[in-house]
Amino acid sequence: MGKRDRLSDDEIAGFVAAHPGWVRAGERIERSYSFPDYGTGVGFVMQIALLAERRDHHPDIALSWGKVRVAWSTHDAGGLTALDLELAELTDRLSAG
Repeated sequence: MGKRDRLSDDEIAGFVAAHPGWVRAGERIERSYSFPDYGTGVGFVMQIALLAERRDHHPDIALSWGKVRVAWSTHDAGGLTALDLELAELTDRLSAG
């Protein structure tokens, strides 16, 4: 199975169970991150944007003061793929500094 093939419900549930903070929201996974100020959140968003451009796969991002919500999904697959889970893990690594 390729990185852009749609995952089963069990595969998604296993990922969410093993990765605190991530939740399934329909056909995507999402997580909110907290930061001490707006600028730190903006910096985090920029890191995600650079990662997304390199991988040609772009999340939905919501930015507010001290908070960033990130949602991954593969729209052309109609749901979640291995690429989404891989990029969610990388997003967590970026948040850790």
